[in-house]
Amino acid sequence: MNKIITLAISTLLFAATGAFAEEHAATALEHANQAVVHGKAGHASVLVEHAEAALPHAKKGEEVAKGEAKTHLSAGVKSLESAIEHGKLGHTDMATKAAEEAVEHIKAGNK
Repeated sequence: MNKIITLAISTLLFAATGAFAEEHAATALEHANQAVVHGKAGHASVLVEHAEAALPHAKKGEEVAKGEAKTHLSAGVKSLESAIEHGKLGHTDMATKAAEEAVEHIKAGNK
């Protein structure tokens, strides 16, 4: 009986971890998409705001993700960091490209 209960609890925790990663990745994706929109409009400072808002969610998702999802979320984090760096320097085109890369990685990591 104890083994069944332990197995059930483990299964629920594993499922909750996946949901936790998906929730954070979804929030990161929303902000990363907004970063791209504002980057394409030439608003580097607003791109930075959204990339900075996406970053902690992408990092949280990365912490709990596994396998290929973790690899993509890690790449998404690096792309967001690059977008922030370039955006702060006023390199809107490079920041937008990095934000676009982040979007693609976060999408791939949230399948």
